Amino acid sequence: MAPLLINLSVVFNQPTGISTYANNIYPHLQSLQPMVLSASPIAGSNHYPIPGDMTPAQGSRGHLKRLVWTQWKLSRLYHQLQAKLLFSPVPEAPLHTPCRSIVMAHDLIALRFPKAFSPLTVYARYYVPQVLHQAEHIICNSMATAKDIANFYNISPRKITPIPLACDTQTFRFLNLPRQNYFLYLGRLDPYKNVQQLLAAFAAMPHNKDYELWIAGPEDQRFQPTLQMQAQALGIATQTRFLNYVPYEQLPIVINQAIALVFPSLWEGFGLPVLEAMACGTPVIASNLASIPEVTGDAALLINPYEVTEITHAMATLANDAQTQAQLSAAGRDRASQFSWQKTGAATADILRQFL
Repeated sequence: MAPLLINLSVVFNQPTGISTYANNIYPHLQSLQPMVLSASPIAGSNHYPIPGDMTPAQGSRGHLKRLVWTQWKLSRLYHQLQAKLLFSPVPEAPLHTPCRSIVMAHDLIALRFPKAFSPLTVYARYYVPQVLHQAEHIICNSMATAKDIANFYNISPRKITPIPLACDTQTFRFLNLPRQNYFLYLGRLDPYKNVQQLLAAFAAMPHNKDYELWIAGPEDQRFQPTLQMQAQALGIATQTRFLNYVPYEQLPIVINQAIALVFPSLWEGFGLPVLEAMACGTPVIASNLASIPEVTGDAALLINPYEVTEITHAMATLANDAQTQAQLSAAGRDRASQFSWQKTGAATADILRQFL
């Protein structure tokens, strides 16, 4: 018998936001004695093996396979293991079954920036609302996401609990390394991430030949060639480095040595790279929209991401003003210390306990 099932079918070995959340949240739920559904055994956990080819690493095929598995296999496991509650770190659960669920909703970006014929838009428009309406309760990562869930899906705010995320402060910490001459962007290359405006802002920065722009995130042939052509047209191709996916153990060094993290995203459910950079003591330039001000407080230079001149001005300020660099470095570390996976996990466990 397993009163609580935790579904980790989304986890894989090159973690991005959702996998990072899932990997960090379940250790703090052990007091609930859950059964963990995962491809690989997890030390100290009751483990039930499931297929490992249902993650973002397998793209759309993995996503579809996970949805089919969730509907047919997971619902059977729920009854087989005599579960009372399912917790999913993504908004997925068996539909039209007696399975009781609590799910995590990270963002509604697929609805804010819909793409014609995109499976993710269909998923967010038709599948996710059914899961959320059916769920016993919904956890999300920010007030901004909570408002989106309520507004887009007509769900009562009383059914939604925002619980901020955190970062691994043993990994993402101030290393006191010398700053190098590059600005850093960390994340995917989708258009809503606004990398095209970042390239334009960097090109407009005075004396930009003295600096580089490093773009770190998974390679994506849908968008990267266009961004590379833009850099060429702007005359900054030799200064723009596409690093693709940076291994987890190398990422803190890359962050620590940057002049600043520049994160001009048009919308975020939370904005984990911003928190990671602040924990490293790296100054942050970030969008003033959505959840990002919830994460940064007063510890970053917030800009209108639609205004190239604002991004350029912020980059030039941090390139030339050592005092502002030092102030933001200290303020960022202090702000980041207010977030922890222990707090996130304890708040999540409290919600789950109420429904067990």
